[in-house]
Amino acid sequence: MTGEQAPGTRRVLAVDPGLTRCGFAVVDMSAQRTGTFVHVQVSGSRAHEALERRVLTIMEAAEELMERFAPDVVAVERVFAQNNAPTVVGTAQATGVVIAAAARRGIPVAWHTPSEVKAAVTGDGSADKESVNRMVVRILRLDAPPRPADAADALALAVCHGWRGGVAGMDAAAATSTHSGSRPARASGTALTPAQQAWRRAESASRAPAARGGAPTRGRRG
Repeated sequence: MTGEQAPGTRRVLAVDPGLTRCGFAVVDMSAQRTGTFVHVQVSGSRAHEALERRVLTIMEAAEELMERFAPDVVAVERVFAQNNAPTVVGTAQATGVVIAAAARRGIPVAWHTPSEVKAAVTGDGSADKESVNRMVVRILRLDAPPRPADAADALALAVCHGWRGGVAGMDAAAATSTHSGSRPARASGTALTPAQQAWRRAESASRAPAARGGAPTRGRRG
């Protein structure tokens, strides 16, 4: 494994799914709600390739990243029906192999909608991509917005998961359904482990100074 994880952080592998372009981002999130950039990439396939080869490409990319970076959680963009049926099907197929790879390794999966990501990162659920990119650069202390857009979207998704309670070890979207109607599983059973309890206490303690000290708005809308 490469990319040594900072002490006191939880590692998020975020995925903006797609067969043509699948964005992957790895970010280490702390209980103090700071994020550290680790890795970003866009993997994909060409439309003329056989479907089984396209799906395999995404699966292999996801598995390689899980083995390389050992994430604590996988955060996936939650997809809804669109008018473009082929795009929806391709996105669902890419999502399926990613979450299967996570399940095989016992890694919990969380789901976040695009509007949830925008609200968490910018404070505005209808923010445009440029606004999201600017905040991602600021939050993760990057020199420039990552390219292409799929990479930036995955990084924003990772930050969203950290700021919506996912770093506490629980699925932030456990009460919602996915695009296919199933319900995401909680990270581990019905009770927090001692480590998760300690993390939650640290996270709660970190919020109080921020509320009093005028920290930057983090858009924690419900």
